[in-house]
Amino acid sequence: MNLFDLTGKKALVTGAGNRRGLARAMAEALKEHGAEVAVLSRGSGVFDVAQAGGFIPIQADLADREALKSGFAEALAKLGDLDILVNSHGITHLQKAEEFPIEVFDRMLETNLTSVFLLCQLAGRVMLEKGYGKIINVASLLTFLGGTLVSSYAASKGGVGQLTKALSNEWAGRGINVNAIAPGYIDTEMTRPRLEANPERKRQFLERIPVGRLGSADDLKGVAVFLASHASDYVTGAVIPVDGGFLAR
Repeated sequence: MNLFDLTGKKALVTGAGNRRGLARAMAEALKEHGAEVAVLSRGSGVFDVAQAGGFIPIQADLADREALKSGFAEALAKLGDLDILVNSHGITHLQKAEEFPIEVFDRMLETNLTSVFLLCQLAGRVMLEKGYGKIINVASLLTFLGGTLVSSYAASKGGVGQLTKALSNEWAGRGINVNAIAPGYIDTEMTRPRLEANPERKRQFLERIPVGRLGSADDLKGVAVFLASHASDYVTGAVIPVDGGFLAR
């Protein structure tokens, strides 16, 4: 069990703006295993999440590069160091590709991809100085698949997968493991409206998931602790699906 002990580690988890999301669950898991955790989100809900979970709250809009830098600096100052970064923030937008507004496409890439790079870069500088760190990016099944009506989201999450591998290639030999988690169809506030609006689509998804159910945020806890701990010291550059077997079907 010592392999999974995070006692004394300092972690920053982004995207923790509500109590039922993926970021909240992963932040909770890291804390349960001993880490001190700061949670960052653009919305004021981050303060409720922090109070409920015993986290350090940081409010910043990661689509704003200066706000991102300020938010990261605040987190680093309050934590005192950084050992673990979990990039779990993101937005989505459904629209036909031929009608998709370019300004929405730009914001999607800024939020879902460019900000991930900038946070990895800032964290990497801290981690490289001491020769140790764990970076966990949250990818998607659309890192592997194209989806429909989600051209910008698929592009951004495909980029997250490749960015994870590229950073791993540069930093693995210098003590930093960079990996990604690719959640499957998880019952969250982002996915629920689309699935509930199309019962037939939901049925099709469930038929393709060998486990036979949608995932829950808590299904990401185990893999997050694994990738944040010494148990994964020889795992780097991986994009790990947590999808109930969807991709294997």
